[in-house]
Amino acid sequence: MTDLLSQDIMYAPGVGPKRKEMLSKELGIETFGQMLEYYPYKYVDRRRIYLISELMESMSFIQVKGRILSFETFDTGRRNKRLVAHFTDGRSVMDLVWFSQSQYILKNYKVGEEYIVFGRPTIYGGRFQIAHPEIDLAANVQLSTMGMQPHYHTTERMKKAGFSSKTVERIVAGLLERVGSALTETLPPYITAPLHLIARDEAFRMIHHPTSAAELDKAKLRLKFEELFYVQLNILRYANDQRRKYRGYVLKHVGAIFNGFYRHHLPFPLTEAQKRVIREIHADMKSGRQMNRLLQGDVGSGKTLVALMSALIALDNGYQACIMAPTEILAEQHLATVRQFLKGMEGIRVELLTGIVKGKRRQEVLDALADGSIHILVGTHAIIEDPVQFYKLGIAVIDEQHRFGVAQRAKLWGKSANPPHVLVMTATPIPRTLAMTIYGDLDVSVIDELPPGRKPVYTQHKYDNQLTSLYQGIRRQIEAGRQVYIVYPLIKESEKMDLRNLEEGYETMRQVFAEYRLSKVHGQMKPKEKEEEMQKFVSGETQILVATTVIEVGVNVPNASVMVILDAQRFGLSQLHQLRGRVGRGAEQSFCILVTTTHLSKETARRIDIMCATNDGFQIAEADLKLRGPGDLEGTQQSGMAFDLKIADIARDGQIVQLARDEAQKIIDADPNCDHPEHELLWQRLAALRRTNINWGVIS
Repeated sequence: MTDLLSQDIMYAPGVGPKRKEMLSKELGIETFGQMLEYYPYKYVDRRRIYLISELMESMSFIQVKGRILSFETFDTGRRNKRLVAHFTDGRSVMDLVWFSQSQYILKNYKVGEEYIVFGRPTIYGGRFQIAHPEIDLAANVQLSTMGMQPHYHTTERMKKAGFSSKTVERIVAGLLERVGSALTETLPPYITAPLHLIARDEAFRMIHHPTSAAELDKAKLRLKFEELFYVQLNILRYANDQRRKYRGYVLKHVGAIFNGFYRHHLPFPLTEAQKRVIREIHADMKSGRQMNRLLQGDVGSGKTLVALMSALIALDNGYQACIMAPTEILAEQHLATVRQFLKGMEGIRVELLTGIVKGKRRQEVLDALADGSIHILVGTHAIIEDPVQFYKLGIAVIDEQHRFGVAQRAKLWGKSANPPHVLVMTATPIPRTLAMTIYGDLDVSVIDELPPGRKPVYTQHKYDNQLTSLYQGIRRQIEAGRQVYIVYPLIKESEKMDLRNLEEGYETMRQVFAEYRLSKVHGQMKPKEKEEEMQKFVSGETQILVATTVIEVGVNVPNASVMVILDAQRFGLSQLHQLRGRVGRGAEQSFCILVTTTHLSKETARRIDIMCATNDGFQIAEADLKLRGPGDLEGTQQSGMAFDLKIADIARDGQIVQLARDEAQKIIDADPNCDHPEHELLWQRLAALRRTNINWGVIS
């Protein structure tokens, strides 16, 4: 049966070479199995007949039974004519309308015959009408057997070639008939029975042709669970292999370096959440297994301090540490932050390694790393390049994981005799269900508390016709001694135009705020210029920083209390939240003003409302996932996460993700070597899935 599902779609009933090409190019369908996994996106109940008098414009699809009274043709002024059939159910009259194929309609449909018409009702000229309805002879239709009719997405090109949802439905129905006998089961009874999951064969037949909503729910649950179960089983198998394969350095000792810092150099008391996370990290570091931990914490929650203190434990045990950032500007900021934290502590050497460290200076850093005289190295992905060798690398901290793929993480492991402990930090809160799927091989720690004295940022929405009051508010803040960010979008697709807007905007702001000093920063500037402009703002020499999203991560100016984001409708939720995190770092009340055009789509208005309603990064990430879908979520693309989910939706199926995870964990716990005979079906299925076009190798 498995062989049958891998057969070329060309040989499916009603396909052939031409349709095969269309299915392959437009939908990526090559085999029988892929065709069966092309699920309907909606269903219409075809058992119900409506009276014309019952119709409402809000209805999506309806059926009416009746007769055509007459046809009428109207000249639309173009080459096409509009054909109208006046249709009655014996009590009221409605119109059926066609804008093409009028000859075919007149030839095939007769006045006085009884038909069932199906389509979307609209009102035109005070009367209900259906444009391009589906029409069947009433005598040929058995409503009781029609059930819920599936509808499949088709592309513009398919529609033009007459390849409709109906065509897809017929091909799928033909295939299900062709595979006649039951489709091979892929989950054993000891999983399906306790969870009351229906058989796979039944699920496929019901998902394409359900006779009721209850049947459809059963089919969806079974297919979603199976899909998510194998994703989770693969992740947990991978994580289990890594743990067994690699022993971790045992870093038990908490000594003079850590304690000296904690007692005498800590800039402010740790929050309870920070203390808890440091304990979790230390437990990993002394356990004998290699740590792979994801540290989540909202902007400003103190992740860098936690990472530094974890690095100091490595130093106490005679090992080195490195901190890897996605950009040079962020690496330089980490270096400055770490040096500031360690000020006054003797004997700890911290150095930078990025693309701008060249020649003789670079060689000095490489030599000092190799002989162990550098204790903490801060840098970009230049750290994982081949010439870089550590004396004894004990822990690697990776900031903003979504810029580093799994492959780059693995490269770090070659930097010492044993893979170092790995701590991945992200300020983009990731909903639990997504973290379980993208970072499934990492244990998760969360800093869910902000340092004391931090006030939540007050977020407000203004339209671009309310700028006068906005400028007045900015003036009041600057007069009170505060500083202001004004951010313009810089989106790759329209980079030239955006830069022009920034330049023009900067000139406008200089005129509006002639009495103040302004800085300007964007990604196209040379690093030195950028640094100079940033420095002016950090030191308070300029009051306003006009910038693009280069300030999204890392910049810390406690005196800046206002963040104005222009054209906020062009940003995603996570990005807006990141930008907002640049203010609210001092003890004063801070403000974030989202400026948009007056015409907003429903989804954009929803995004802006969410931003104004909450400062909670996790709530925002959940909402972002629901609005944009996981494939688009900040970072999932860059991390090489190729989830090719056909039916499950990580945003909406959180409970099924958890259920699948729990079941997969039971299997791994019972069969860590993946060789128990009773689990043979599962390991065979997983191996088969890994050979398909799903990029399972990176789901880890």
